[in-house]
Amino acid sequence: MDPIINLILFFCVGIAMLLLSVLAITTRSLLRAAIYLLLVLICTAGLYLFLNFHFLAAVQLSVYAGGVVILFVFAIFLTTNKGEMLLGHSFQRYVYGALAVILGVAVTVFAWMKHRFLYAPGPGLTGDWEINMKVIGQTLLGTGKHQYLLPFEILSVLLLACIIGGILIARKK
Repeated sequence: MDPIINLILFFCVGIAMLLLSVLAITTRSLLRAAIYLLLVLICTAGLYLFLNFHFLAAVQLSVYAGGVVILFVFAIFLTTNKGEMLLGHSFQRYVYGALAVILGVAVTVFAWMKHRFLYAPGPGLTGDWEINMKVIGQTLLGTGKHQYLLPFEILSVLLLACIIGGILIARKK
């Protein structure tokens, strides 16, 4: 595909992510917030596809969009009454949120100005390069330096604790 079309689509997906993120935190319905989060995660998978990381896009869709959001939806259905709405936020919370956004943008712009990025037409623009699956597997399940077996196992124990906690919360006395 033409690099200009890729860039236009990239910005469209990015703008959609921003709008859906704002909708997810400003809606008064928990179920709608979860649906907006699902759409944000799908847009994130789209960004991974633009970067030609097909494996990460598939993991994003299966683990986060397919698993975590479904868990949120089940938790919402188990813990809220039908038609229950979230309370509105005070003006003070909007001011703190705006200050946090301004601070985040300032840090991002500072890092962007101080760091020298390489803008060479290459694999990211034309889509000719992808990381080998064997390298990803060895990195995720290796025990050497810059390999992630221990964090992977810690994450699995954390998810197991979350599942047990969710069952205990949902269980009626």
